[in-house]
Amino acid sequence: MAEPTRPYGIDRPYEIDRPRRPGPPGGYRWTRTLTARTVAVVCAVAGLSVLVTAAVAIPLGVRGTERGARASLAAKADLVAVALAAPAAGQDRSVLIDRLTGELAGQGVEVLLVERGTAAPQRLPTAVVRRLAAGEAVSGRPIRVAGRPTLVEGRPVGDGSAVVLLQPLRTGVGRAVWGNLWLALAAGLAAGLIAGVLLAARLSRPIRAAAHAAVRLRAGDRTVRVPVEPPVEAEQLAHALNDLTTALATSEARQRDFLLSISHELRTPLTTLRGYAEAIADGVVDLTDAARTGRIMLGEARRLDRLVGDLLALARLEASDFTLEVADFDLGTVLTDAVDAWSPRFAGDGVTLTVTPPDAPVVVRTDPGRLRQVIDILLDNALRVVPAGGTVRLGVPPGSAHADPRAVAVQVHDDGPGFTDGDLAVIFERGALHRRYRGERSVGTGIGLALAAGLVHRLGGRITAGHATGGGAVFTLLLPRRPAP
Repeated sequence: MAEPTRPYGIDRPYEIDRPRRPGPPGGYRWTRTLTARTVAVVCAVAGLSVLVTAAVAIPLGVRGTERGARASLAAKADLVAVALAAPAAGQDRSVLIDRLTGELAGQGVEVLLVERGTAAPQRLPTAVVRRLAAGEAVSGRPIRVAGRPTLVEGRPVGDGSAVVLLQPLRTGVGRAVWGNLWLALAAGLAAGLIAGVLLAARLSRPIRAAAHAAVRLRAGDRTVRVPVEPPVEAEQLAHALNDLTTALATSEARQRDFLLSISHELRTPLTTLRGYAEAIADGVVDLTDAARTGRIMLGEARRLDRLVGDLLALARLEASDFTLEVADFDLGTVLTDAVDAWSPRFAGDGVTLTVTPPDAPVVVRTDPGRLRQVIDILLDNALRVVPAGGTVRLGVPPGSAHADPRAVAVQVHDDGPGFTDGDLAVIFERGALHRRYRGERSVGTGIGLALAAGLVHRLGGRITAGHATGGGAVFTLLLPRRPAP
């Protein structure tokens, strides 16, 4: 049973409530929801951003620390070299070395004095000793001293001596940087979680509203409307569902009107047949009236049979298994056969039926039986509305047999009351003219022209209706020709 709707304002669409049913059997898995996936994606992006930042920041931090330590040690080496090269008056070099060693030891810097004629310390690499002996300054990337990466800055101080400053590199810089990034990672994940939840809620709200609207549409509620809100894709979905609701409501209204008119058409011959059958059963009809009663009952039975046949044909036309027997045949033969079959009925009603065959043989490729059915529908419609003394013309317009190499036109003109512009807009809709003119003029079942339009469409052609010159109506069929070899 459909869930009742609750209006929240006058002339406003109904509120979209949250669906109460869980959906598929077994309920939804939270991990498969849009919220969970959006949160997972946002958190993954935040975590990946922090990791990429760490991968870039740690090497930069290590190199920056090394560069700063090297620059500081180089400045200290320059100062020590200047002090040893020109000591203050009366100051012994060894005393100065001891004092500088004590001052720099607190900063993690070791001072070595390499004098000419004495052996260099064993932990100094040979390359460094050789360059110092040659009077060159030593500076650059860290080297391993006693198994540890160490910064080495050497400066000549004159008379063949040199001073060397050693400072082991700090270890754990990368770990320290990584430790500081944990806070950023946690903050990024928290922000991603909050942003993901808010974004998922914003994105899933129109989808949930659309899903609930679809459930109510399936339950038969044609008053449901989906709120139109951004983003653009959600607006398009809302417009599509609202248009679908309007189209379904319009279609169902037309179907109800059509069924009402059809039920009236079915009830009329059935009432007549029932009345005469009861009269015969009660013995009211005598032998003198039996023939007339039989003719009336036969006419009503034929009318009922024609109505049922039209309904079945229309139902089959809309089915997917509707078949056509397409063949190549001469159009003039079909037109002539139709006129020969309908001429007695037209003559009986005092209406003239003429045929205008094509001025040259025209071969069309279509289903001749279905084409004849369309022509019969149009002729029956014309015979119903044309008064006695009128004329109905069937044929191919002069000069149009070879005007279009792909299609040929067949027209049915009548001298009837014709149609208004409003009629022409709905002329091929089921029951449209039947509802308009029932009680004013002779009308059929209300499905003949709709059936003709459907058949012509299935045949690959086109049918139009318009105003005939001099009054009346004209129907034009465009039929595909046989392809040229």
